[in-house]
Amino acid sequence: MTIWTPILSGSGPRYRQLADAIAAAVVSGELAAGDKLPPQRRLADALGVTVGTVTRAYAVAEQRGVVSARVGSGTYVRGAEAGIGAFDHLFTRPRDSGSIDLSHATPPPTAQRSLHLARAMQAIQQDPEQLSAMIDYQPEPGQAWQIATLAAWLGKMGRTLDPAELLLDQGGMHGIHLCLSALLLPGERVAAERLTYPGLISALQQLSLKGVAVPHDAHGIDVDAVARAHDQQPFAALYLMPDCHNPTTVRLSEPRRRALAALAEARGFWLIEDDIYPQLGATETPLYQLAPAHTLTLFSVSKLLGGGLRVGAIRAPQALHGRLIAALRAQCWMPPPLMNGVVAHWIASGDADTLLAWQREELAWRFDRAQEKLAAFHPRGQRGGFYLWLPLPADLRSSHVEAQLREHQIAVSSAESFCLGSVSAPQAIRICISAAENRDALDRALDIIAETLGDPGPMLWQTL
Repeated sequence: MTIWTPILSGSGPRYRQLADAIAAAVVSGELAAGDKLPPQRRLADALGVTVGTVTRAYAVAEQRGVVSARVGSGTYVRGAEAGIGAFDHLFTRPRDSGSIDLSHATPPPTAQRSLHLARAMQAIQQDPEQLSAMIDYQPEPGQAWQIATLAAWLGKMGRTLDPAELLLDQGGMHGIHLCLSALLLPGERVAAERLTYPGLISALQQLSLKGVAVPHDAHGIDVDAVARAHDQQPFAALYLMPDCHNPTTVRLSEPRRRALAALAEARGFWLIEDDIYPQLGATETPLYQLAPAHTLTLFSVSKLLGGGLRVGAIRAPQALHGRLIAALRAQCWMPPPLMNGVVAHWIASGDADTLLAWQREELAWRFDRAQEKLAAFHPRGQRGGFYLWLPLPADLRSSHVEAQLREHQIAVSSAESFCLGSVSAPQAIRICISAAENRDALDRALDIIAETLGDPGPMLWQTL
């Protein structure tokens, strides 16, 4: 057998040259999706570098989303569609009509978004005083009227908020970085569910923080396991999405919310509550109401108005505002007033309510259709949610199903993308029903998924 041996070139550390070579080989097709990378010691010997260099290169390649490590098995290529960056595949819609990308949770497409955006921008343009203010420096938390407008809109969705507790930021990912930067030092621990939002995993890597994986089930995160993990190795913060866990769609039950809030207060760790889907409603009590002095809650308009609008907010106890503002100032000085102004005008005009009403109806239809077409496979989800979680039949592997669907130009996400640390991935896929261009495209994709799950074909294997 010939071991894959790249030629290391360019400047910089050897581990980074190797990580770049892996990415280039994936893009060129030299390494195909599903290929297993050589054992680290063998590749180190072939290249004349240390095992540590190869280990570090594989870690960088995994951070970029090019490969994935499987405990006890090895490191495998995810494929060119994963992109060179960790999230490149999330940001690019397929250009050809034959492809249907259900791998990223974007709001359902509609011409309303562009129309409403144009009207909001026109409203700013016709107000010389506001227009002038938009290009000047602003207070770090954001303009008071913009904060109040967003708080009132969230209030319609069941989030009772004091505008004085809110700071504007540049969306959910920025909010995560701000919270982690303000609360922790490099090397400290952050707990989260075993399967969690890939953006958190990336943020932990970027900030040199250690992830602590905690079990979860059909009722949400296991609070007893949280307590045991904290007793064994105390962590400073716990991140979770209690209203619609990504990727399993589970809502954290009310008893567990109350137990978790009490535990955070007793042990003194922070709760980072990611509330990116407020349109699903507040059927349970938000964590910031149960443990206000220990909870930071993140909001964003990305799933409501549009992902390109990098506007969000953090609800935090007043005692933390100074630290959050310092972190914000260090990263971007202030939230962008023009973009915040566009969102505030969009909300104030009533267009945001009109759009949200349409979106709720559209997502409910898509959920019902997916439940109908995939009924034999028992997908999990919330009516009005962006995605479904589909545990696979016992004889199927998610990597095989993902590859089979890719041959039919359907993209979904396997569980490996959401694994925190070295935890093993369940055999399941996430299907973002919101992302299809229209209802016909979703129907085609669901039919192909059902056919593939019903007759997935033989799994190919290679000797090494």
